[in-house]
Amino acid sequence: MTYMTKIPAGDASPAVDDTATRERGDLCQFVIFHSAGEMFAVPLEQVKEIIRVPDVVRMPLSPPALMGLANLRGTVLPVLDLRHLFGLPPVLADDASRVVVLDHGHPVGLMVDRVANVVTVDRERLEPVTQIKATIDTDLLTGMIKEEDGRGIVMVLDVSRSIGRTFAGHELPRLADVQGIPAAIAETVADAAETVDEDQLVSFEVNGQEYAFPIGEVQEVVQLPSAITHVPGTPGHVLGVTTLRNRLLPLVSLRTMFGLPVERFTEANKVVVVSLPGERGGDSVSVGVVMDKVKAVLRVDRALVQPVPAALASQGGCGDIRAICRLEDGRRLVSVLSADAMFDLDELRAIRGDADASHHGAEGDDAMADVANEDAQYVIFRLMGEEYGVPVEAVQEIVRVPDQLTHVPGTPDFVEGVINLRGTVLPVIDQRRRFGLEEAARSDRQRIMVFTIHGQHVGFIVDSVSEVGRIPEASISAAPDLSGARARVVRGVANLTAQNRMIQLLDVDCLIDPATDVLDAAQPALAA
Repeated sequence: MTYMTKIPAGDASPAVDDTATRERGDLCQFVIFHSAGEMFAVPLEQVKEIIRVPDVVRMPLSPPALMGLANLRGTVLPVLDLRHLFGLPPVLADDASRVVVLDHGHPVGLMVDRVANVVTVDRERLEPVTQIKATIDTDLLTGMIKEEDGRGIVMVLDVSRSIGRTFAGHELPRLADVQGIPAAIAETVADAAETVDEDQLVSFEVNGQEYAFPIGEVQEVVQLPSAITHVPGTPGHVLGVTTLRNRLLPLVSLRTMFGLPVERFTEANKVVVVSLPGERGGDSVSVGVVMDKVKAVLRVDRALVQPVPAALASQGGCGDIRAICRLEDGRRLVSVLSADAMFDLDELRAIRGDADASHHGAEGDDAMADVANEDAQYVIFRLMGEEYGVPVEAVQEIVRVPDQLTHVPGTPDFVEGVINLRGTVLPVIDQRRRFGLEEAARSDRQRIMVFTIHGQHVGFIVDSVSEVGRIPEASISAAPDLSGARARVVRGVANLTAQNRMIQLLDVDCLIDPATDVLDAAQPALAA
């Protein structure tokens, strides 16, 4: 066995340029590396490069061998741990650890303890693995190389089989039948739960003052679009119109409406989309209200919500405020706005109609075309420090985790229990346990995200909900084709290189396996 090239300790890829050697069909080249005291090899032609161990984003419900996903110059790179592949004792990565990037149709990283060198051997020196079959899983090997002194053995790794077998048949845990919730328990929960006399508000800030809309009036919170089409002849507080899911949305500035100083827009500005009930045939109108920033979703005891004092109600601008919340013993005041009082339906319809006519009558209106092709919006949440996203339209609501949930005997451990959500018994799943992650103590930042799955409301507890934002379609790549059934859960990965963020995009419908008929079976219990 002839050692050809020593691989440097840095991030360089192996580079061997021995033309004579390459032309000889009886010679093979391998990259040699170490793990847990054993020596392994992979064919040099399968190695794309060798890098230091990158930061990784863990995938939910993944086998232990998958460390996570890394960003390799804009490409999503799955990284496997060679020790896990062979059942070797785990160890933390150190300065000597490296990731060997292999070509498996798409890049796949293999973390090893250290890389040794590149060797060239006679093909006839490759021996079968029968001699070591009793001590190591030889199904993952294509052969072995004996060192010239006869004392060392280098095992040649079968890359395709190792990767394929790691994920093959590693199915999603099936959500056990929630019909274990007896009708009597569901009925007891519904009857015994106290009717909470409280309001839910979406609060935001303008010029240092906190305002809010009732959550029932808020359709969604979105980023301020980069392209806004101005509509001539509109009032000064009307910024223009944009397109939101193929509908024209008038945008207004709350600062201008309230006579506050105008400031330049930044990334912190958000648009709160509120709906106004129509007066004709159920036609409703939406309007986007531009705020400095969105703060929180509040659950406020109605005893703390007071009407606007008569002296203030008669003042200009205060007619837009329906109530004032006195929070934190009066140290925090939140003004609850009235969308009905703030906006004129006919005026909004006219703005929308003028913009629509202008758009269809103008030739080459690139601004509106760009807005129509807007990127999809996602609600971003966190689990164990990793970011996940779901389409904004999949989220029915986001509520706080109550102090107590009613546990239902006989259900899987990831079913936290049930709660009474405005008279409806809502099954709640702990998303950490569902994804096989380490459990966490309850905190004020945790939230229950309510999704509609197969026609049934289901709540999932997450660590926190961070934002509602747009994700450029160009940044989304398909989930690595490594995780079998789990690929249905993670439908894509948004690689936001400029922000150094990697967001796993989930398919809400696949959080529960429809093959179990979970929700259909649970219907009688939940309806009792």
